Amino acid sequence: MFVTRHSPVTDPTLKDQLWTLYSRAYLRTAEDSVTHEMLDRLEFNDQLTDPTNRAWVVWEDSMPVAMTLVATDVKRTRWLSEQYFKRNFPEKFKAGLVHYVVWAVVDPSYVVRGASIFMARQAMAVEAREGALLVFDMPEDNQPHAAGGAAELMRRMARMVGEAQLLPLTVQRYYALDFQSAHSPENSVSGDQDEIQAMAMQQKR
Repeated sequence: MFVTRHSPVTDPTLKDQLWTLYSRAYLRTAEDSVTHEMLDRLEFNDQLTDPTNRAWVVWEDSMPVAMTLVATDVKRTRWLSEQYFKRNFPEKFKAGLVHYVVWAVVDPSYVVRGASIFMARQAMAVEAREGALLVFDMPEDNQPHAAGGAAELMRRMARMVGEAQLLPLTVQRYYALDFQSAHSPENSVSGDQDEIQAMAMQQKR
């Protein structure tokens, strides 16, 4: 195995190879996660051709088997709040050191062969040298609990190249109201009016 770094990715053949890897690796996550975790082809290409992003690719002979993309400019990504990091990590933000893992994928056939660790050693070594705040997020199927899971794996991989503290930033939950049958709204709401009014009063404070 060997690793290549690209910033940006411009070769059409390489783009096609990386899209095949990405879509193959993300299929299960796309099926299991309620959010739009998997980019479409145009979004994917936009990320590859952004010169502020770093793409790291692990190869087995002529086949890409793992890849990660790191955004180095928080102001250019639509997934992170510029204001949040400006307020909570002012020094890192001012220095342009708030970076974001847009994706990290491994071909399902190579997960057990250490491709992710091989890739992490290369990519995280650069982040460690720069002293970056490397932000990442995980869907619930990869991170079912606050502790352990993929976040702990990321921390362990980071420790291979330098000292890194894992900082929990936030949790977002999704809910749905499933309206299955028509009913009389006045009957169902009347019993809850006191509670609704109390909630409204709390929101005004």
